Amino acid sequence: MKIGIIGAGNIGGNLTRRLTALGHQVSVANSRGPQTLTALVEETGATAVTVAEAARGAEVVVVTVPLKNVPDLPAGLFDGAAEGFAVIDTGNYYPRRRDGRIAAIEDEGLTESRWTERHLGHPVIKAFNGTYAADILDRPRPAGDPDRIAVPVAGDDEAAKKTVRALVDELGFDTVDAGGIDDSWRQQPDTPVYGLRAGVEAVTRALAEASPVRTEEFRG
Repeated sequence: MKIGIIGAGNIGGNLTRRLTALGHQVSVANSRGPQTLTALVEETGATAVTVAEAARGAEVVVVTVPLKNVPDLPAGLFDGAAEGFAVIDTGNYYPRRRDGRIAAIEDEGLTESRWTERHLGHPVIKAFNGTYAADILDRPRPAGDPDRIAVPVAGDDEAAKKTVRALVDELGFDTVDAGGIDDSWRQQPDTPVYGLRAGVEAVTRALAEASPVRTEEFRG
């Protein structure tokens, strides 16, 4: 597939490494410009582009930028994307450490991904937000392996969710359907599933045990 990745930090960089290794055509962008991605391009064979170009022709677009930077993404971000494209949101809200207070999340009760979705103007599929970046490289396992990690995947667009779950499987991880985007609080930071390295059964149980109450540490 043709995949665009917006954000070349730990998650974006390691997804670039794995997806190119699997034979996908990857375009990667960051806020500092293509000229700063030379090393990643030389390592992986990905194509460095501007943020505005990242989604062109893409069947999957990964948005993996700090939450506070989502409103600064350019208008028309998905112009030219492939028909029926899916958007993966890996983001998390860290009000004290990074993002500042976002009233729509804290006062209006929007899930982090619903807030992101509204700014992007396109449905998102929430995945990999609670995954350690190193695990993308170090912990892929074949289907059926007892040590295979499961990743919760939430979203409202069932076709896009199916595409994303298939891609996660190809990357070497099981998936658990975590419901729609309004249910995605179950996998936000400081929930039982966040950072959990476990299989389908344990991840399913952790999602069920989550509380919608935002803990003090994650309030601005």
